[in-house]
Amino acid sequence: MGRAPGTTPGRFGSETGSSGPGRPSAPARLPETAAVLAVRRAVRDWLGRFGPPETGEQAVAVALSGGADSLALTAAAVVETNAVDALVVDHRLQSGSGAVAAEAAALALALGCRSARVLAVEVGTEGGLEAAARRARYTALDSARAGLPVLLGHTLDDQAETVLLGLARGSGGRSIQGMAACAEPWGRPLLGVRRETTRQMCADLGVTPHDDPHNAAPEFTRVRLRTEALPLLEQILGGGVAPALARTAEQLREDGAVLDVLAADLRHTAGDGQALVIETLATAPAALRKRAIRAWLLDNGAKALTTKHLQAVDELVTAWRGQGGVAVGGGRPGSRLVARREHGRLTLRLDEDGIGPMTQTEPAQRAHHHGRESS
Repeated sequence: MGRAPGTTPGRFGSETGSSGPGRPSAPARLPETAAVLAVRRAVRDWLGRFGPPETGEQAVAVALSGGADSLALTAAAVVETNAVDALVVDHRLQSGSGAVAAEAAALALALGCRSARVLAVEVGTEGGLEAAARRARYTALDSARAGLPVLLGHTLDDQAETVLLGLARGSGGRSIQGMAACAEPWGRPLLGVRRETTRQMCADLGVTPHDDPHNAAPEFTRVRLRTEALPLLEQILGGGVAPALARTAEQLREDGAVLDVLAADLRHTAGDGQALVIETLATAPAALRKRAIRAWLLDNGAKALTTKHLQAVDELVTAWRGQGGVAVGGGRPGSRLVARREHGRLTLRLDEDGIGPMTQTEPAQRAHHHGRESS
């Protein structure tokens, strides 16, 4: 990564120069190239839809990796908002990662950020390296954001990859809705911007982004989608695949928002204290019923909910054969969170009886340990 050269005064006044501790330099005026204007417009549009009100400070945090996407986002955010705090996560997974993170933080100050912090994290192993690193990163960002929205540098190309991954998992419409432009506290202003545009913006600014070796490592599924699957689809279908996938995600997200409202109404109608009335759920369309059940499970402590979990709980409503409860992620050490059908109600409780929850795939006779529905 290189530093931005000193340029003419920006909209906040003084000329860009070196910054002492706690004294970031004023933002430089950005060149008015096509790439710069495209990224700035995307950030401005996002702020108009989701950002802090103009009457407020309109400060944001930006997750800065040092790569082209986050560098372009940071530079645009500096001139489109009143203050930017750069948050640089050091996953400590590669030799020299600390130096890369420190250089990204220094460049953030040179670009005009109010502050820049390096957040060193410990990456676990659960769920694979990619998932563990993601959890560690988001946890660190959430802890350090000081109440500000955090802008992430995901682009249209990232969105296309996410949609393809969702299609491959076969997890339904929600999984191919892609990433949301705003899911508090996370903001993604660049979902309509191509990756090549952010790289061009960095070139226009005279900065050299850091290329993470993991972004070219074929052992990661997303990397193979990026370097093999998407280019092949582009070749076979004559181009335009990534924008088409992103449009699909946007359309599904709009449809999903309407279905979520209707599902919330169903959940309210079926509610009976902390339980849900089976009869009301059973007569509802599957798309609404499953959404209502999913929201109910998550709001009552379920974690890492999968399609298999949701299908099993739904079958307590629609395919009742006397099966026992369905264990879902959540609970606490020594207990499991279990959904059951009891007396015409769908309930969710901690199981601490030492026997363990049943699923409908286990022998029906074992369900006696957990009690059959009596009505």
